[in-house]
Amino acid sequence: MDRLSLDLARCMAGGTIARGLTPEMMEALRPRLDEALAAVHAAAGTGWLEWTELPAKDPGALVSYAAANHGRYDALMVIGIGGSALGPIALATALLPFYWNELSPTRRRHMPRLYVLDNVDPDETVALLDRLDLERTLVNVISKSGTTGESMAGYLIIKQRLEAVVGPRAVKEHLVFTTDPAGGTLRQIGNETGVPMFDLGPGIGGRFSVLSPVGLLPAALTGMDVSGLLAGAADMASWIEESAGWDNPACAFAGVQYLNDVEFRRRISVMMPYSAHLRDIADWYRQLWAESLGKSVDRKGRPIDCGPTPVKSLGVTDQHSQLQLYAEGPDDKIITFLGVGEFAQTLQIPAPGPEAEALSYLGGHTLGGLLWAEQRATAWALAQKGRPSLTITVPKVEARSVGALMYMLEMATAVAGELYDIDAFDQPGVELSKKATYALMGRAGYEDLAGRIR
Repeated sequence: MDRLSLDLARCMAGGTIARGLTPEMMEALRPRLDEALAAVHAAAGTGWLEWTELPAKDPGALVSYAAANHGRYDALMVIGIGGSALGPIALATALLPFYWNELSPTRRRHMPRLYVLDNVDPDETVALLDRLDLERTLVNVISKSGTTGESMAGYLIIKQRLEAVVGPRAVKEHLVFTTDPAGGTLRQIGNETGVPMFDLGPGIGGRFSVLSPVGLLPAALTGMDVSGLLAGAADMASWIEESAGWDNPACAFAGVQYLNDVEFRRRISVMMPYSAHLRDIADWYRQLWAESLGKSVDRKGRPIDCGPTPVKSLGVTDQHSQLQLYAEGPDDKIITFLGVGEFAQTLQIPAPGPEAEALSYLGGHTLGGLLWAEQRATAWALAQKGRPSLTITVPKVEARSVGALMYMLEMATAVAGELYDIDAFDQPGVELSKKATYALMGRAGYEDLAGRIR
């Protein structure tokens, strides 16, 4: 299969980019890149790196469940938060036809429409529930612990609605859980009620879960190529295993981000896809990078104030909303362009009539060609202002390339954690907010904290 490519040329010092990477700088980092990668490989499959084993998993049970339920439901509602929502959304945007939910059942091949409920806004929730025919809806509740406030509130609400519509005995036919294999509240509920369940391994954090049943179950139910996703990720895993230093895609991405942060104080990492199918990869990347690398102390407990801030952008849309800042605002950003080698569709721009001769330069070109020109022109224009960028190009947007891209970014995040010498797999800042919410909602055991919150 054709693999994605990384182009670092516009990160390098020279010409208009005065503050860029030098060969000496990159060579000095090479041993640390290799050490970081070795540390990730040494820990692979253990602790919070269980996600590294996902590309080799057999998706047979997921695919069989989807096949057994094909045509049974008109809608699939995913209830999750964080990676449990961003992963399925990113896959759906990348791999389902645009406007999927508006297509007829025939054009959807009788696969369900997909809705992801990832907020607790009551107006949005009521509007969605009122829109769905619950007799023809399957609800996938995702929570490892089964105590996640947002997801479990959604579960309790949908369970009550389902009981009223289909009856208490039939509720289990409209639910499927993704949760911890051994324990937790959701596992207990599933065991007691007979709801089908899929395992989310204890060493797989939410932001690294897209290639687990968190992402693959909704993918299978809506007809995405689950085997292709895993095959692409497995090929990327092999590439990463067999290469080193700057020839390694995960190390190269992590190294560019790291050096721009520590050497040039470019502490904002912009991801800018030039493909509407890839736009939510940038949103998924935001959580992956932010929650993994935003840490106050290193592994030795020393203050570090770590964390490049990830920003999502979309070409060409944000050329007209953000590019002015990127080009002439503070030089504190490293831009990652996501490009596509070949679009699935070709749409030619017609030649204009004599009344619009000024538009003649567009006639005969394709929209894909225009998008490609805009991406290349934007990277060049930023370089003229001394602003660096790197470009990741996938051959085409399909399951194999998406699986490879997402796994590469996960591995790059793990490598970056080693470079910063931080724990990339915990999230103490998030946990404190969760505990404060429990206290305000009256959960037992958090009474003392409730009195301290103002």
